[in-house]
Amino acid sequence: MTQRKEDRFKDGEDRAEGQFDLPFASPSTRPEVAPLPTVPLIQRSHYVIYVDESGDHGLEAVDPNYPVFALAFCVFHKGHYAERVVPAIEMFKFKHFGHDTVILHEHDIRKEKGEFRFIDREHKEAFLDELTGIIDSSNFILISCVIDKARLRERSQWGSNPYHLALGFCLETLFELVGEKGQECLPTHVVVECRGKKEDRDLELEFRRICDGANRWGKQLPFVIVFADKKTNSSGLQLADLVARPIGLSVLKPDRPNRAFDVLRSKFFCKGGRRRVGVDFEGWGLKIFPHPESEKPR
Repeated sequence: MTQRKEDRFKDGEDRAEGQFDLPFASPSTRPEVAPLPTVPLIQRSHYVIYVDESGDHGLEAVDPNYPVFALAFCVFHKGHYAERVVPAIEMFKFKHFGHDTVILHEHDIRKEKGEFRFIDREHKEAFLDELTGIIDSSNFILISCVIDKARLRERSQWGSNPYHLALGFCLETLFELVGEKGQECLPTHVVVECRGKKEDRDLELEFRRICDGANRWGKQLPFVIVFADKKTNSSGLQLADLVARPIGLSVLKPDRPNRAFDVLRSKFFCKGGRRRVGVDFEGWGLKIFPHPESEKPR
């Protein structure tokens, strides 16, 4: 006999209330479940590094308008990054775009492409002021290297890959920083953006070569490279992208007003620790290569 509609409905209600428990799984008969074993956490550094570059790393053709290559390491304490930096970037996106899938890209903002088509100059200035404020209030330490490609090409004995040279300088300085923080024995992740199969393969080989002992101490460095897809919506990678070009311009055109770099001065790793914020960072948190004849690389 066909079950009445109201009975079927009632059965459904009963099953919903009981979450479809099987007879043997009733509270009185459910077997005790042994607690899961405690898995020891792998100790890792308190810091994470996001990396981006500005300029072409090739030497075959040097752009006369931007003949430098700048590599920027943004070093974040994970707690501050997760609790303050990421929420600030997310709220900024919701405010200006209505969603958080937009990727903040310095080139697109500067050229007003895609999502970054501003109503007028006043709108753009307000947008940049707020974004600059977020960068200013975010606590991170900057390590950067700017390669003068024209001068490097004249000194071919120093090698032919500006990215690899800058990477070596930055990783060595990063090791000094993690040592200062007491993290030199813990693995620290360095996140870089994918650029292409060959480029990524070459970069990983150079990264591992430096960390395996091809550094000025001849010792192992505790860094782990992580490749992120270009579409990865990482707040850290976006901040690294935003700071790289202002650093390059500060070396290329030191007398030109550079509001973004003025904000970054206090973030560079500097001699004497944080007591010397914004002072004595050249040659430490910011390295320029090749050096003038009167200087030698540290």
